[in-house]
Parts: sequence; structure tokens; C-alpha cells
Amino acid sequence: MKSTVKMTTIRLDMKLANEAVKSLGAKSMSEAVHMALREVVALKKFKDLMSTYGGKLHFEAHGK
Repeated sequence: MKSTVKMTTIRLDMKLANEAVKSLGAKSMSEAVHMALREVVALKKFKDLMSTYGGKLHFEAHGK
């Protein structure tokens, strides 16, 4: 999936933003924001899947 990058201006808590850069090992604040956004989207998709299918799937053990 090709993404489009657009310049924008947002207000950030700089202490939190700098902590995110360090915690995520990002090279820049922009990279940290992108990483965090991807993580939030993935977490939401995972939660939706778990709500739909959690505890409803049965897996057989390998070789049985």
C-alpha cells in the first residue's frame, strides 16, 4: 500500500514527544509519530479481531 505524506502542523506535548523518540528508537520526531500511529492502528485491528474471534477458534495440536 503506497502512502501519501503531507506536511501538517500539530501541537505536541514536547516532553512526551521526546520520550517517544527515545522509547521507540526513532531518528526523528516525525518518525516517532509515524511509528506510534502505525502501532495504534495495529492495536485497534487486533482488538477488533479479538472481539470478533477471541475464544471462538479451535486449533488442533500438530501431528494429531
